[in-house]
Amino acid sequence: MKENTNEKSDNIAAIGIGAMIVFIALILVAAVAAAVIIQTAEKLQQNAQTTGEETTSLLSSKVMVKNVIVPSAGALYITFELAPGSDTITAALVAWVIVCGTTGMDSGTFAAATLVGTATLPGGTLNPGTTYDLTILAASLASCAPTANQDHILSIQSGTGGFSFEELNYGSVVTAGAKVI
Repeated sequence: MKENTNEKSDNIAAIGIGAMIVFIALILVAAVAAAVIIQTAEKLQQNAQTTGEETTSLLSSKVMVKNVIVPSAGALYITFELAPGSDTITAALVAWVIVCGTTGMDSGTFAAATLVGTATLPGGTLNPGTTYDLTILAASLASCAPTANQDHILSIQSGTGGFSFEELNYGSVVTAGAKVI
């Protein structure tokens, strides 16, 4: 007995299986690429949010100097307010430093600040939208007293927040009422 077996090669099925393997590989590569892109986007968003929060913190209690004059010999009178959008801050947490060339520096706090036109600061806190004043007496300006034809730098730091820098320009004559800024 002779058995006739006629085996035919099925090339079409092999091509289909190869195409399916390539298709699955492309889906896996696309899924990995999507995961990397999503992870990168999340990291960038977190960095942006952290930077935004730090910036808000730094500007949350920034002091804006409106005017500085010399009220009497060796003293300074500063008119200021908090920047728009600032948080309420305790006046004693706001520090000032005046740097004067090679002679040194003087420093203090805004604890003695008052509402403009009054002699008090209710609750000892500074609020945005309100104008305040501070007189730095001559005794506090031992190294950096107002001096004719000199420039000093006034730096103000609000708690752990924002910094303000102003240049104090003294003219040729420093008399009561002389505008410095």
